[in-house]
Amino acid sequence: MKNQTSNIVAARTKRRRNSAITDTFQLLILGGGLIWLVLRGAAEMNYVWQWHRVPQYIYKVIDGELIFGPLIDGLLVTLEIGAYSIVLGLVIGLITAFLRLSDSYSGKLLATVYLELVRNTPLLIQLFVFYFVLGPIFEIDRFWVAVLCISFFEGSFAAEIIRGGIVSVPKGQVEAGASLGLSRAATYRYITLPQALPIILPPLAGILVNLIKHSAIVSVIAVFDLTTSGLDIIPETFMAFEIWITVASMYLVITISLSIVISRFERYMKRSTLAG
Repeated sequence: MKNQTSNIVAARTKRRRNSAITDTFQLLILGGGLIWLVLRGAAEMNYVWQWHRVPQYIYKVIDGELIFGPLIDGLLVTLEIGAYSIVLGLVIGLITAFLRLSDSYSGKLLATVYLELVRNTPLLIQLFVFYFVLGPIFEIDRFWVAVLCISFFEGSFAAEIIRGGIVSVPKGQVEAGASLGLSRAATYRYITLPQALPIILPPLAGILVNLIKHSAIVSVIAVFDLTTSGLDIIPETFMAFEIWITVASMYLVITISLSIVISRFERYMKRSTLAG
């Protein structure tokens, strides 16, 4: 029995090692191909690389004092927009999901109209409506216009993911909670949501990553985010390739970090569910 268990563990370890080697090899090929395409395109354009000038737009050290450059300033604004939009978008998604699942006809109608309206119109048009119509009426700053627009847009997709996760929980679990005398809110808190979270988190991670990427659209209303910073630097320096590669790398770091955090939280929730 021990030998059989050891063989199974060894086989799994070998498969994981082979998979890691294969994945690394594929990434190297893809990365090398992408670098070759960029270099080939630049060579065809007789482009002169100026990477030595990029760091000054990230940071400067003057008289021993660290001063952030425009790219870092824009990155901080992007992170701020992303943080507010994630929280507000999840709240909107959760409320909308509950309205869709409620017994209230008006609540279901309101949620359905919101979902159909937001999910079936372009984000750019929604941003213009928020900025040129709702912003002046309610005297909303352009930063909060960007946050609200992105939150309502991504919240509409999060709502259906949350609703799908809640519906996937067997009705018997909900009925068991009711038989124990739990209120509907307590049933959601202690029974439904803990079981729905492992189902909700994987697709929700994609929504949150898209939220960070979609935040780049706020540059059209002159919010000084990371994309706007890049747009302002390029006409002054003519370093289109260097700046956009740097900006893309910053977005990549944000989205990968967010994916890792959500993945670890997902594993923690699964362990907690199994332990419970």
